[in-house]
Amino acid sequence: MRLGILLCDDVRPELQEKHGNYPAMFSELFHQVSSDIELHFYRVIDGQYPESLDECDAYVSSGSKYSVYDDIRWIRTFEAFIHQLFQQHVPFVGICFGHQMIARALGGEVCRTDKGWGLGVAEVELQLDEVSKHSWLTPAEKRYSLLVSHQDQVIEPPEQTRVLAGSAFCPYAMIQVGSHFLGIQGHPEFTPEYSHDLIKLRRDSYPPQVSEHALLSLSQPTDYIGVTQWMINFIKLRHLNFSR
Repeated sequence: MRLGILLCDDVRPELQEKHGNYPAMFSELFHQVSSDIELHFYRVIDGQYPESLDECDAYVSSGSKYSVYDDIRWIRTFEAFIHQLFQQHVPFVGICFGHQMIARALGGEVCRTDKGWGLGVAEVELQLDEVSKHSWLTPAEKRYSLLVSHQDQVIEPPEQTRVLAGSAFCPYAMIQVGSHFLGIQGHPEFTPEYSHDLIKLRRDSYPPQVSEHALLSLSQPTDYIGVTQWMINFIKLRHLNFSR
């Protein structure tokens, strides 16, 4: 299976020697879960896109330090591309910034909420009435934890949205839009070590109690392998359905 990774940012230069850039993170993530995935990387932040949508079977986005509502040319181009993927029924999984772009591109609303930073390990609950409707959500769980780093949130999902998981802090933590778009607010590609160093590097950006709580949370296990397996299940099922 060919996955196109849409790169919307770079790891901070100070952290790349130890943790690598996003291509290394995603390569390591998918290597742990499946041996039959071929990754292709596109630096959409630099205007690099596939020449045709069928270069890959599906697409996955990275996160970004930018906001989906920033009036920057590459972001508006990316928004148009995500809308095109939806119209052409190409499977897509949006992570963090990409999750929010699904909402933005398809008529929902994203903003910086007054809830403050989501940082460190965050647990969300799956909507059990929805889990039974989605065969790709196996093994089924009641909740999952992922590393997060965001101030923006989806506050109004687009039409055709099914809310799969959420919490009081982040009600739309995982959504499905239509039959072929999946949005996940958390970061399965992050490691606790990377999150630790990123929080330390950016500590002046957070209220002290937020960063302290986030750093303490990093000792908790996350479900990044299980969530990544859901992503792959979702993509494979959609690709199979649309290729018939």
